Amino acid sequence: MGVAMALTFLAFHAHPDDEAILTGGTLARVAAAGHRVVLVTATDGALGLTSRRYAAAGLAVVRAAELAESARLLGVARVEQWGYADSGLGPVLFDDPPGQVRFSRASVDEAAERLAGLLREESVDVLLTYDANGGYGHPDHVQVHRVGVVAAELAQTPRVLEVAVSPRVARVMKPRHLSLAPVRPATVVVDVRDQLDIKIAAMRAHRSQLTADGWLPRNIDVITRLPRPVLARSLGWERFADPTGSSAPLCP
Repeated sequence: MGVAMALTFLAFHAHPDDEAILTGGTLARVAAAGHRVVLVTATDGALGLTSRRYAAAGLAVVRAAELAESARLLGVARVEQWGYADSGLGPVLFDDPPGQVRFSRASVDEAAERLAGLLREESVDVLLTYDANGGYGHPDHVQVHRVGVVAAELAQTPRVLEVAVSPRVARVMKPRHLSLAPVRPATVVVDVRDQLDIKIAAMRAHRSQLTADGWLPRNIDVITRLPRPVLARSLGWERFADPTGSSAPLCP
């Protein structure tokens, strides 16, 4: 991927670790090619499933540090942590914590204005965000989609790409109380096999998400320990849908 003209990419994510799991290879690839990468994470991730060891230390603080390390590994030039409260994935949306608003009930217009300001400030060429389901129905992910759509229109961002989670994977990950709408198929597929080691390292930087109570392994831990050929098949490509239907490559 040669750099005829350096571009600026902004990845807008819901929680710490989403940047590594969903777009880590892509961010590492474009950063290594000389493009500027900006990362915005909307929530503190404080409702992420973890072990008592990390919960006792204050999970939001722990996850902020993990996000910074993941971003460093991926080559991110700027990280913005907005600090909205994590909405969680359960059937009940908890009350807002003192001094915070849960992202899924935050004002879309206010958040979009904030994101649009950053898109303008950074002269962003490509916004990476989520589809209408937020991948698998998580309310914070769905809110990322809503905010991203409005912000891109306000800022007149040239290109928006939505992370495309396969319907089969989405059905497996989706909690029973959530429903999914039809979404666009992937139109842009990024080969990130050469960035696989960096992506895995960034995923594992989120140490609090590797174990839960009883030190049972979490999905990230299990997935990143799979044999290399299996990893290459499962994590070696990242898929995006362009709302315009374009299949143009990520970079000219």
